[in-house]
Amino acid sequence: MYCPFCRNPDSRVVDSRMADDGSAIRRRRQCPECGRRFTTVETTSLSVIKRSGVGEPFSRSKVINGVRKACQGRPVSEDDLALLAQEVEEQIRASGAAEIDAHEVGLAILGPLQKLDKVAYLRFASVYQAFESLEDFETAISLLRHESEEEAKELTALGEGASKSLKGSEKSPL
Repeated sequence: MYCPFCRNPDSRVVDSRMADDGSAIRRRRQCPECGRRFTTVETTSLSVIKRSGVGEPFSRSKVINGVRKACQGRPVSEDDLALLAQEVEEQIRASGAAEIDAHEVGLAILGPLQKLDKVAYLRFASVYQAFESLEDFETAISLLRHESEEEAKELTALGEGASKSLKGSEKSPL
């Protein structure tokens, strides 16, 4: 790391801290030549390979802008979009790859978007997965309904189990 003041190629790390969102490390450095201090921020690089074969750095703002269109007119806040973009980035970085296809980014968006808003999910999926007919929409809606029914059954089973344990504790003599 070159000193930005005297261009000395050496520096000493004085302090290291993780950034608030955990995506970078902030380091305070001191130049042994001029004694001045400066800050560096280290992040891992993540490139998205587009269909054309061109690579570009991953951008949360591109994820947010793409999803924002699907969420137009829906009760989804900017904070919700920022959290979704963070979740997508964390999922992609967890794969450990330095390069990822744009198609994989789209797939990573689908899961969190489905949890956030089902209508926005259908909108995004219809464009991303190139729905061509009403049957494509019907299939996607059927899958969403099936998943919702499964979730409802699980919640009901959990609720019944909790109420049985409460009733059982009420019967014990004091």
